[in-house]
Amino acid sequence: MLPKGNMQALMQQAQEMQKQMEKAQKELETTEVTGSAGGGMVTVVANGKKIVKSIKIAPEILEEEAEMIEDMVLAAVNQAMQKIDELTQNTLGSITGGMNIPGF
Repeated sequence: MLPKGNMQALMQQAQEMQKQMEKAQKELETTEVTGSAGGGMVTVVANGKKIVKSIKIAPEILEEEAEMIEDMVLAAVNQAMQKIDELTQNTLGSITGGMNIPGF
């Protein structure tokens, strides 16, 4: 059992960590990442909440087969989502010291 002073210090640390997590999550929500495919012919912008904000397709590839364009869009979206996951893990991981906290 922890002495009362240590328990209080631990609770203060937990509260500070929670404040830092909330701040970091708000910052992540406004952060935007870009995924691209086909040498930049398809670009996707998404935010930290994994909401796709825009998709741009270069006009010169619109004459290609639909399946190829769909594959490039899919690749660009997946790249953007992977960047968000990495950014989230790095940002929140620095606060939690690498602890795996459910829901984050």
